[in-house]
Amino acid sequence: MKFRVERDVLADAAAWVARSLPARPPVPVLGGVLIQSDSGESGERLTVSGFDYETSARVELDATVGEPGRMLVSGRLLADITRALPSKPVDLVVDGARATINCGNSRFSLPTMPVEDYPQLPDMPQRAGSVAADALAGAVAQVAVAAGRDDTLPMLTGIRLEIEGSQLTLAATDRFRLAVRELEWVPEDPEISTAVLIPARTLAEVAKTLSGAGTVEIALSSGDGMLGLTGGGRRSTSRLLDAEFPRFRQLIPTEQTTAAELEVAALVEAIKRVSLVADRVAQIRLEFGEDGLRLAAGGDDVGSAEEELPCALDGNPLTIAFNPGYLLDSLGALHTERAQLTFTTPNRPALVRPVPPPSTEDDGAAPAPEKSGYLHLLMPVRLPG
Repeated sequence: MKFRVERDVLADAAAWVARSLPARPPVPVLGGVLIQSDSGESGERLTVSGFDYETSARVELDATVGEPGRMLVSGRLLADITRALPSKPVDLVVDGARATINCGNSRFSLPTMPVEDYPQLPDMPQRAGSVAADALAGAVAQVAVAAGRDDTLPMLTGIRLEIEGSQLTLAATDRFRLAVRELEWVPEDPEISTAVLIPARTLAEVAKTLSGAGTVEIALSSGDGMLGLTGGGRRSTSRLLDAEFPRFRQLIPTEQTTAAELEVAALVEAIKRVSLVADRVAQIRLEFGEDGLRLAAGGDDVGSAEEELPCALDGNPLTIAFNPGYLLDSLGALHTERAQLTFTTPNRPALVRPVPPPSTEDDGAAPAPEKSGYLHLLMPVRLPG
């Protein structure tokens, strides 16, 4: 096996595939990256792929192939080496059980693993439709922040993907917060109606790396329990979670007694300052009144802090408390200059939504975008007393 490829192209591919590999593989070959070079009527191609029985990643590259072949090497070591190489063409030659990498004045010799022991990569499921890559990446990032990280509760570590015709709905929750985002897509079957649960970390990583692909194709196989994403010469599959996601819609308040609109940047900075003295229960108090918003945290033992901000209030004055980290996560996911916070009582969930920019149609500019279809629900912290 022998080929030449651009260093940046190989490094990017190796890094992307290596990120999908387990940190502690149960057997050494599952920590490997499979590289295959081909030369035929369709041209000279290099395929870099990885698979650990749960997720797979595959990317195709342009290369100059001297001798077609296959090899299996440590994925993380290959990613580290290619990232450190000088920006020159990379020549790789496999001779027996060793792979030699030459790049400029650098030379590495790596042991290979037996290719015959490597599992066969799964086939891509049936194509279900397509969506704009940047829209999918943005939507997944907005909801992934609310996904749980406790593997003993697998139903909370995933992102629920609901498909109803031309609309996708993504949702994630860790019991203390809930993020929901709706977006449009182009389905193969306009009557499609289904829902799956995808590991949040896997989906967030893949969607982010495919954000520049233009269009991402989504493939689903409910029988085999697999989701596939394809775009920009990259392909990824993931096993679905076999767990029941909570019925999240019944958690979303349908009425409100208080609504406040604030500038996101000013509120974020104020929360960061005031929460420096937050006590051990990580509580920050928000007091909404006719004169604006007063933020407070801490107490006599650890010190206290207060800050006031202007806000547009509609409804009854209200005092409520939140975990400052969760509140910052919700504001950071909005991607707008202003936010709307709505409440019912200090002990009921609150909603954080983006406020679209004002219309500028009068000055001849393009109209403001429609509402993003995003909401973030936060469970309050119980106030003392």
